Amino acid sequence: MNLPLDLQQAIRAAMQTEKDAMDFYRLAAQKLADPEARCRFAQLAREERQHAYSFFNVYRGGDVHSFEEFLADPPNTGSDWWAALQQLEAEGFAEKAALRLAIEREHVLEEALRETAAQIDCPEVKAIYLANASSTHNHCRCIEQEYAEKFGESKLC
Repeated sequence: MNLPLDLQQAIRAAMQTEKDAMDFYRLAAQKLADPEARCRFAQLAREERQHAYSFFNVYRGGDVHSFEEFLADPPNTGSDWWAALQQLEAEGFAEKAALRLAIEREHVLEEALRETAAQIDCPEVKAIYLANASSTHNHCRCIEQEYAEKFGESKLC
């Protein structure tokens, strides 16, 4: 499959965003005190890894030679996910704040994935974006449900 350069750039950006989300969940899971929250965030990190892998499978840029090598890169300190992690750090990694930020970030990611999918002509790549958007929506709903159960508040995805 020979995709246009701008589409390859979009795929690369999506792959990086999914890694950023994975890094957020992985690092937050290590610092959260609540075992359930740690478990939830570790699970989300694994799912974000799968999202990144789905983009890796259609990425044809020469800058990423292996998926494991890509994952081994340090976290992207310029990402919105990193900024959210820093905000959590400032708030002492409270579970409520972690869940709230996760809901917000997942909502933003879902919108971005759907907006990009709407601009893609290649059915295979469009399907990957839409599948990841649906999974991201499910992440948001799952986190929102946990948030509502624990804190009696609802945040809509």
